[in-house]
Amino acid sequence: MLSMEHAAAAAATSAAASPPAFSFGETRVSWRPFSRDSSASAYHCRTNTCKISLLRTREHTERHHAGVAASYTPQALKGDSVSQTEDYTKYFDFVVIGSGIAGLRYALDVAKCGTVAIITKAEPHETNTSYAQGGVSAVLDPLDSVENHIRDTIVAGAYLCDEEAVEVVCREGPERVKELIAMGASFDQGEDGRLHLAREGGHSHHRIVHAADMTGKEIERALLTSARNSPNITLFEHHFAIDFLVRQEGPTVTCHGVDTVDTVSGEVKRLIAGVTMLGAGGAGHIYPNTTNPLVATGDGVAMAHRAHAVISNMEFVQFHPTALADEGLPIKPKDRHNAFLITEAVRGAGGILYNQAMERFMPLYDQRAELAPRDVVARSIDDQLKKRKEAYVLLDITHKPREEILSHFPNIAAECLKCGLDITKQPIPVVPAAHYMCGGVQTDLNGETSVIGLYAAGEVACTGLHGANRLGSNSMLEALVFAQRAVKPAINYVQKLAGLHQVINEKKEWPRPCAPSLLKKEVVDEILEITSSKRKSMQGIMRDFVGLVRSTESLKIAQKKLCELELDWEEEIFRKGWQPNMVHLKVCELRNLFLVANLVVSSALARQESRGSHYVIDFPELVESKRIPTLLFPTSPVKTSCC
Repeated sequence: MLSMEHAAAAAATSAAASPPAFSFGETRVSWRPFSRDSSASAYHCRTNTCKISLLRTREHTERHHAGVAASYTPQALKGDSVSQTEDYTKYFDFVVIGSGIAGLRYALDVAKCGTVAIITKAEPHETNTSYAQGGVSAVLDPLDSVENHIRDTIVAGAYLCDEEAVEVVCREGPERVKELIAMGASFDQGEDGRLHLAREGGHSHHRIVHAADMTGKEIERALLTSARNSPNITLFEHHFAIDFLVRQEGPTVTCHGVDTVDTVSGEVKRLIAGVTMLGAGGAGHIYPNTTNPLVATGDGVAMAHRAHAVISNMEFVQFHPTALADEGLPIKPKDRHNAFLITEAVRGAGGILYNQAMERFMPLYDQRAELAPRDVVARSIDDQLKKRKEAYVLLDITHKPREEILSHFPNIAAECLKCGLDITKQPIPVVPAAHYMCGGVQTDLNGETSVIGLYAAGEVACTGLHGANRLGSNSMLEALVFAQRAVKPAINYVQKLAGLHQVINEKKEWPRPCAPSLLKKEVVDEILEITSSKRKSMQGIMRDFVGLVRSTESLKIAQKKLCELELDWEEEIFRKGWQPNMVHLKVCELRNLFLVANLVVSSALARQESRGSHYVIDFPELVESKRIPTLLFPTSPVKTSCC
């Protein structure tokens, strides 16, 4: 258990260990570490995770082929039915994976110059963007300044931010917000007709543009409407991206599109493109309690890692301090798949945190109290829960006028009222929940990854903006800025290809995956039941050993348990008749979850200090010499198999 002393020290790391006067100077952090001609300083953590799994490498697939065939019993077979419509292949100029703010904003611009396919795992609106409540941070108040926004971002990021990326985002952000408005997004206005700007934890000024507490939903509506009206955009709804189509020549890896599976029909579809944009969101579901929707299973990072893209800073998983604690509600919600977020703006509007004895506790941990950055508040709540053996704390906004509460937080008020709680009269039970992945696929300032032809933007990317901890409402801003910055280089690359990507012998280059329609339905059901059980076990390991407070011992235990669990899962499903080239949404998701969980653990073990959202008891202090990014490289050559 984290002691009060440990927690107070952890809470103070973002502020106390850094000089109060902010300056760029010689301590400026700038890293484009994947660059092909770069020698930037970083932790080079070469992970062996992609050698563990039968479902991850062709090498293991071939080695165990005979054993798999032997377990493929007649009782498991339906007969000679084919598994899919044969050889579905389509060509586009651009393929976009994900229909959130990053993917849609990018698609709308590149569609002016070519054909675009948008692959979305579920309904197009079912994205992390739609669940974002708070807003978009941008300097639009004359009393504010870009320099203030830069300072706030770097302080919240525990001084690990790439300052070049921070400056780009903070300076270009206001224009990107104005473009959203021009595209039809409607944001709250004050009585003077100007945009109403809210304030959140870690921000020194009011700069959050919002649509009540449903900002993401409004942005998604506006962008999706525009995308549906674009003649050059094709939406592939309910399509799961399996793996990138990549070719390796020496050290150079090039992406030529992606294999997908229609999760309704089971048909595998190959989409070949000049440029692929990855906007697949985060990986909240490596944990059992997350604010992320069910689609957030780390697919983008896992696919990119298998394609040999450089991955960075995966140890920094941000836990939002205030997710609705169902245990504290008068009426318990049924079948909730993700924790309901209580936006940072509630604390920004004056909300106060109490333990269940109605004792205010945040001033004990940080002088900024409820307005401290998320990592500080989350660890402080965690310490209160462990110290007092309670399941949740209370967030109280009842001292504010009823009309103001209902006007600013109608969505939260309605959700709580369904559960028997009136937030204008009663405090809200809250608990930290996995919320945001600060690391991801390493990109440059134009969204380019280390794989040629592959770009990334949004939560799946690591631009360096967030450092060790994200400042509230900077996520959608980052997505907007880098999605737009990726447009010009992507168009230039496609134009240089001049259609060459359409003459690739794709049948020879990449084996084609297939749906498990050769298996009897009851066998598939058994495999999916096993997969569901193992998924819960994996999430339990991450909760118990890789949470808000970590230790070297707990991380090593997690690494061992994850490896054993993954191999057990694979052995069980292969005995049932599963084959390495088969694809199913739930099986592919768990494959990706295991990989991303391992990347988080490997990165956490590499960073022997406490910084931002990574707090490890063995190394409780910030260490200036370790103020460098963590990089993850696979160790084996790129594979062309589907699983």
